[in-house]
Amino acid sequence: MPFLKDAVTLVKEPQKLPVAPLSWFPPSLFAAFNVTLLVFLSGLFFGFPCRWLVQNGEWAFAMVTGPLFTLTFCSLVWLNFSDPGILHRGSTDEDPMTVHVVCVNQRAFRLEWCAKCCFHRPPRTYHCPWCNICVEDFDHHCKWVNNCIGHRNFRLFMLLVLSLCLYSGALLVSCLMFLIRASHLPFSVDKAMAILVAVPAAGFLIPLFLLLLIQVISVSSAERSFESKCRYHQGYNPFDQGFPKNWYLTMCAPLGPKYMSEVVCLQRPVGTEWIRENRPPSPPRSPEHRTPGPPNPQPQPPHTGGKGPPGSGEAAFSRR
Repeated sequence: MPFLKDAVTLVKEPQKLPVAPLSWFPPSLFAAFNVTLLVFLSGLFFGFPCRWLVQNGEWAFAMVTGPLFTLTFCSLVWLNFSDPGILHRGSTDEDPMTVHVVCVNQRAFRLEWCAKCCFHRPPRTYHCPWCNICVEDFDHHCKWVNNCIGHRNFRLFMLLVLSLCLYSGALLVSCLMFLIRASHLPFSVDKAMAILVAVPAAGFLIPLFLLLLIQVISVSSAERSFESKCRYHQGYNPFDQGFPKNWYLTMCAPLGPKYMSEVVCLQRPVGTEWIRENRPPSPPRSPEHRTPGPPNPQPQPPHTGGKGPPGSGEAAFSRR
């Protein structure tokens, strides 16, 4: 029985993932530093070059950069505390030797057992060693915000990357326009602050644009960053439903349970097959036509070779 062999191997040799490879303080401190850096550079921009532009009648720069800063700051803070799609821990009563198979678009996936969370992981679910949680539709762990990116906050992550690209570009253009407009003036604190803001804005703009391009390609092809690194799909991607529907499912679809849809069916590959027939009740017999037998026969207990009631689809392995 190949399924039984694989299940035993999975139980005997679980992946040894550290509960906390690093203390929670350094990653949280790094995420707080990123928020502080955004506020600090924005404060220098609005306090010096943007103030000079507004005083000289250039209101358009403030009207563009102001809302972009608000959007970027709110999305960054929100993403830090968002739920990536955490799947709660299972029970110790779960049987790791049970094999569950999920069929997605005519392709079967065997649910892997997570020794840390004690349940069978659905497809595209990964146990993050940094957060020590299983995340649905795991994309990657973002150290910049100290949070995982998954099913429930991926669109917020896309909003953050897009807003950062636009805000960095707006800061760079505004600082360059300020330096051009004030080129006839002597060197001042405003020019020094403009250069101090323009340099990191230009440095972050190219990586952010490349990250946005990679994420756009991933969404269009219905792939995840984690799957691209390990070449998870071979042959074809069963989650790819076309360019328009991929974008709808990723950015606009409700964030309900994904695996309750019609395209996913839980199968029971191994276990005792039970068939329960629904027959109409037979009419009662008269006393003179009853077959003689032992009085008050005791009902026989049902066979418990599988986990769950007969026909529930949750049969476990029966050791022979």
